Amino acid sequence: MTTLTLTQGDITRESADALVNAANSSLLGGGGVDGAIHRRGGPAILEECRTLRASRYGRGLPTGQAVATTAGDLDARWVIHTVGPVWSATEDRSDLLASCHRESLRVADELGARTVAFPAISTGVYRWPLDDAARIAVETVRNTPTAVEEIRFVLFDDRAYEAFARRIG
Repeated sequence: MTTLTLTQGDITRESADALVNAANSSLLGGGGVDGAIHRRGGPAILEECRTLRASRYGRGLPTGQAVATTAGDLDARWVIHTVGPVWSATEDRSDLLASCHRESLRVADELGARTVAFPAISTGVYRWPLDDAARIAVETVRNTPTAVEEIRFVLFDDRAYEAFARRIG
């Protein structure tokens, strides 16, 4: 049985088997959660990301997919990088956002992770509306078969926390 929990704070300060990174497709770091994970996790994460780019993901990690690296200096065993979709008013990309959560859990299961911490994927510079992102994230993880025992949503501010709290209820 998987437990869903919420916490407010900085995902790079969390202790879990796996931290999910809202990555950009380059896998080479960026802003927001991605930049924070690369900065706090140290050079080992970037080194493994560069190896992935040189081998399997020469054109970058596709949106909705997920891949794991070491967690470097973070209090976790792995970072699961997933590329969220950019929100569009004219195209429904909800399936891609749901895929980020499903694929991250699939990778977590392959690794044997029992605790996984997720940020609010695509809600920063990718502009996904918080309430909708929370709905998709919570529904997807609830409906995805997994051996993960705890799924923790780590929300950076009050607005995000409240949006997810309404969905977990």
